[in-house]
Amino acid sequence: MESLLNQSHMGGLRWQNGGNKEQIYSQLTTFQKHSKIPLLIAANCDDGGNGAAPEGTFVATAVECGAGEGTENAYHLGLVAGREASALGANWMFNPVVDVYQNWRNTIVNTRAFSSDPDTVIANARAYIQGIKDANPHIACTAKHFPGDGVEELDQHLAMGVNSLSVDEWEASFGKVYRTLINEGLEAVMVGHIALPEMSRKLRPGIQDKDIKPATMAPELLTDLLRGEMGFNGVIITDATHMVGFTATAKRSEAIPGAIMAGCDMILFVNDVEEDIAYLKAAYEKGDLTEERLSDALHRILGMKAHLHLYEEAVRIPDKAGLDCIGCAEHQGYSAQAADSCITLVKDTRGTLPVNPAEKKRVFLVYVGSTPTTKGYKGDPVKQVVVDELEKAGFAVDLCPNFHALEVENGVSPMNFVKMLSHSSREEFIKTHDWALIVINVKGYAQENNVRVRWSCNHSLELPWYNEEIPTVAISLNYTNHLIDLPQVHTFINAYAPKRDHIRAAIEKITGQSAFRGTADESVFCGRWDTRL
Repeated sequence: MESLLNQSHMGGLRWQNGGNKEQIYSQLTTFQKHSKIPLLIAANCDDGGNGAAPEGTFVATAVECGAGEGTENAYHLGLVAGREASALGANWMFNPVVDVYQNWRNTIVNTRAFSSDPDTVIANARAYIQGIKDANPHIACTAKHFPGDGVEELDQHLAMGVNSLSVDEWEASFGKVYRTLINEGLEAVMVGHIALPEMSRKLRPGIQDKDIKPATMAPELLTDLLRGEMGFNGVIITDATHMVGFTATAKRSEAIPGAIMAGCDMILFVNDVEEDIAYLKAAYEKGDLTEERLSDALHRILGMKAHLHLYEEAVRIPDKAGLDCIGCAEHQGYSAQAADSCITLVKDTRGTLPVNPAEKKRVFLVYVGSTPTTKGYKGDPVKQVVVDELEKAGFAVDLCPNFHALEVENGVSPMNFVKMLSHSSREEFIKTHDWALIVINVKGYAQENNVRVRWSCNHSLELPWYNEEIPTVAISLNYTNHLIDLPQVHTFINAYAPKRDHIRAAIEKITGQSAFRGTADESVFCGRWDTRL
């Protein structure tokens, strides 16, 4: 750690979540003790303290908070994130996400955006920030991903994003969100590798398409718009610079200094420390990266450190006893509260609910998880949680086999690949099952632009051929847009998270023990008429 600090003299740290809470605390406090100038230490807590440590508390996703009434869940999300991250030694939150979800195909911010409505985004972002500040006033908050994700479907890990809104459309949505938070004292903005071409064309008349860059390298968006016209005076940091939306749009020797020249104050992640610093020095020596721009960036960074009182050792290095709050019962209670208040009945057009286990005990359970991406895959533990909770509720579960190829490699017989064309007769199936439950736990990251339902084999027995034979209910434990792949299912629920609290709460609502209280965003119907039937 001392060697790294002496080599790079970095102004901040974003550690990759590894080790347990005590190891993370030891790492972060050791960095602070050996840094000449206090470090900004950032945490990425979209869903709660679980973004800071493996023992941290998952509270809720942003979309879950947006589905609930009011902003109490967003406040608890910030409160828990702030308490648990600061207990570890973090002082900078790379949150809240303030993207406005406008394209149902976008799975990058599907669960990370509060809503498609700018006012709902503002209200929940404001509550999240208040929760952070009530947890610890010495934590800075960051709005991301400027100029705004959620309009298109591409993942900036894989390609440059393009926010295609007109200037007026942008001002009425993303612009409104950022202007409101800036006026309320927002401390930092994270810039996405997202172009805003109509705004660039307005601010740079005659700009050619080939010269339109992601915001991270667009001075017209950062210096002219965000700093100048919008009046933002805090710290601007890039999104991760290993993302293809940044690396594939310019040589790194141009992109790294280009980001600072455009108006970013800090770079998130290096590729090679000596090389990236050399690129900055070369641009400085050439005169492209000016002393004025470097001084401006430096003073904003130092200003935020002073604003957070990082010159005080007690602020910089928290008492280790504070680790006890991580994963505590109070925080876990907020997760259960969010599940109860936000789980959403998207549709029940045939009045299938409630399902009484005393009358309809035998359930055909279809569990669809994400496609495995590692050779050591041993199965999805959430599947067993679903089975356990259904059985506790009084159901007899017939679990449909849906083994993936990697499970076969690990010793599961290929004979378990039962196909739709080789199951029992319809009458026999109807005689032995009262209803069907499809549970979808699908999520992806930095591998494909759109993540959709993928059945475990062709003509799989999982496919909803039973939809008109017995009452069928579907639950999503992650993304909210799965009706695009299951439009024929007449009862659909968004439960938002693959956590036991959420699974249990969803089953309680299915059986009529508690009411559905969440509200569905229009985007769940994916712009189709048949998804509403």
